[in-house]
Amino acid sequence: IVIGRRRFMETIVLYHGSSQIVTEPEIRIAKFNKDFYFGFYCTLLPEQAKRWATRYTGVGYLNEYVYTPDESLNIKKFPEMTEEWLDFIAACRLGKSHNYDIVEGPMADDTIFNYVQNFVDGKISREAFWNLAKFKKPTHQISFHTARALTTLSFLKGIEVTDHE
Repeated sequence: IVIGRRRFMETIVLYHGSSQIVTEPEIRIAKFNKDFYFGFYCTLLPEQAKRWATRYTGVGYLNEYVYTPDESLNIKKFPEMTEEWLDFIAACRLGKSHNYDIVEGPMADDTIFNYVQNFVDGKISREAFWNLAKFKKPTHQISFHTARALTTLSFLKGIEVTDHE
C-alpha cells in the first residue's frame, strides 16, 4: 500500500504451536532435518498450529504473532506442491542448507512426510510420490531461518489449547 511517499506493509497473523508460550522466537537445531531445514516454523492455519502444540501430551500453547513482511529479505515461496517443492524438501531433509531468510509453502503432513522420506530414501520413484501425495486437509508453513527474518515477528499472545477442543 502506498500513501504519498510512504509504503505501509500489510501485516499478517501467524500461529506457532508449542509445549510452551514462546514470546521470543528462536531458531533451534533439532535432531532431524525439517521440510525447509532448521528454522522457526509458523502457519496461517490456527488448527494446524493446535495440532503441533498438542501432538505429544494433548495440551500445548497456540502462540500468535504479527508478521510484517520485509521485501529486502531473501524469501522463497512455494504456492503449491511442485517438482521444485519436492526437490527442495528432499534436499533439506538430507541436511542440505539454503540461503533463504524465509521459506513458505505447503507442509508435508504425517502421510506426505512418509512419502517424502520414502522418496528421499529411494524407496519410491518421483512418479509414485505424486500418485500418493494427496493432502487430507489444507496445510501451510512459513519458516524463519535467520535472526533478521525473526525481526519480522512480534508476539501477540499465547493461549493454552488441548486436543479436545
